[in-house]
Amino acid sequence: MDNTQTEDLALGLRLRTLRERAGLSQRALAKKSGVPNSTISLIEAGKMNPSVGALRRILQGVPVSMSDFFSFEIEPEQTVFFAAEDLTEIGKDGLSLRQVGSNLQGRAMMILHETYDLGADTGRVMYGHDAEEGGIVVSGRVEVTVGDQRKVLGPGDAYYFDSRTPHRFRQVGPRKCRIVSACTPPTF
Repeated sequence: MDNTQTEDLALGLRLRTLRERAGLSQRALAKKSGVPNSTISLIEAGKMNPSVGALRRILQGVPVSMSDFFSFEIEPEQTVFFAAEDLTEIGKDGLSLRQVGSNLQGRAMMILHETYDLGADTGRVMYGHDAEEGGIVVSGRVEVTVGDQRKVLGPGDAYYFDSRTPHRFRQVGPRKCRIVSACTPPTF
């Protein structure tokens, strides 16, 4: 995940937290701000970085100032159990990354349920981040490249590595690949 994606996720989490504190649904905020519900949803999912004008209109629907929006403290999530439908989607383009918990502030670990559609890939350019990560393939096959090491993993196979080493994941084979993974510290 590059810095732009991380910043988009942080902004989305901040907006979602603020909206929920105000007791507003995405639809209610859309109606109050005049910004489409789909736009608010994409921003909260970290899939869209709003223009300053769009963010200002959204925040007027809460209402809160831009400076207050960027300065308030996000409290750690206290939820212990998560229904499958409550996992937070942070992936895109054929790669579903469903995160356990919507707010990882104060958490030491990120847990993901990953689904790679046929041909899905984290990108041709390998990336690294300051963390450790590991996972177990639940179904399908995935090619994992870590530095100069590459291996195709299948159901029951696992990986664990220092995430500072550039790495890449790519679905291979005739079936979607599903992985349960963890990363510490969280990358947001």
